[in-house]
Amino acid sequence: MNNRKYILLFTLLLILGMVLTACGGSDEDVSSENDTDDSEGESSDYTVGLVTDEGGVDDKSFNQSAWEGLQAWGEEHGLAEGEGYEYAQSNEASDYLPNLTRLVRNDYNLVFGIGFLLEDGVSQIAEQNPDNDFAIVDTVVEEPNVASITFAEHEGSFLAGVAAALKTNTDQVGFVGGVDSDLINKFETGFIAGVKSINPDIEVDAQYVGDFSSSDDGKLIANRMYNDGADIIYHSAGAAGNGVFAQAKDLKQNDPEREVWVIGVDRDQHEEGAIGDHNVTFTSMVKRVDTSIQQVSNLGLNGEFPGGEVLEFGLEDEGVSIATTNEEALTDDILTDVEDWEERIKNGDVEVPQTHDELESYLETL
Repeated sequence: MNNRKYILLFTLLLILGMVLTACGGSDEDVSSENDTDDSEGESSDYTVGLVTDEGGVDDKSFNQSAWEGLQAWGEEHGLAEGEGYEYAQSNEASDYLPNLTRLVRNDYNLVFGIGFLLEDGVSQIAEQNPDNDFAIVDTVVEEPNVASITFAEHEGSFLAGVAAALKTNTDQVGFVGGVDSDLINKFETGFIAGVKSINPDIEVDAQYVGDFSSSDDGKLIANRMYNDGADIIYHSAGAAGNGVFAQAKDLKQNDPEREVWVIGVDRDQHEEGAIGDHNVTFTSMVKRVDTSIQQVSNLGLNGEFPGGEVLEFGLEDEGVSIATTNEEALTDDILTDVEDWEERIKNGDVEVPQTHDELESYLETL
């Protein structure tokens, strides 16, 4: 009996040891899996939000391009809206700082201010939250935790001006800006320089809406310009520029034989010009706000956020360009000349003006 007890006890101890060993191995495996999950979670835990300017996220232009870039970034990393990335809509200037503050309080690691109108708000919130990452588009905020994203809009606008000068039948074109500011002046002066480089005698009528949201005012300005003889209008007016498209489409619908064109801005606005079998979008000055949002977000995700740096995207790195979607309007002959001027700019043979003073000096050389 004693021997049987010893054998039974030995057997129980052996079984217990095997169970403990198995449990120990399982714990080690679970720990290893958890470590892997934590590592993956650390990457996906980086969250990004953006605050629009008054044009809104569906302005079909500047803000929408930024939001599309953030959506693409979220999709790239398996995130969902509200769970990794988000936008805050601003309907007026008083919304900027509260929207920035809300995203910071909701623990977004990186917050973008979309547009130069948010400069004061981003500067203030960045100073108050030195451990957060911030970025602003179209202006410079000199804070160590802010990346300033800028573009060579004057260069892309110059090419749009070249194309317009080669296309116009009336030798009259227009420019409709949003807010009269240093930034939008870059679009205007670059465009005029491009037009005049082809033909100094072409008239360019430049007017400003006063904001980036009043599409009715944009439509009224476009109506006057078209009635005065302009057949092409380049807009840099955000949602207010939708009024330019609306007026061109109205004219085209009333007289299908009449040639009226719009040059879009920031994103390829070809779809905005569609009316029946026609399309009034001649081309667009594409400004890759979307890809800049993705790039800066990925830098932050990878621990390489360019805080305190000014990033400029121009012709050289395809940060600006003109859209070639409407092949019937933007013919090969026009495109060939545009590409020739593009090379001159890249080579430094042409220095495109960015201000009214620089434009005046440039025109004296023609």
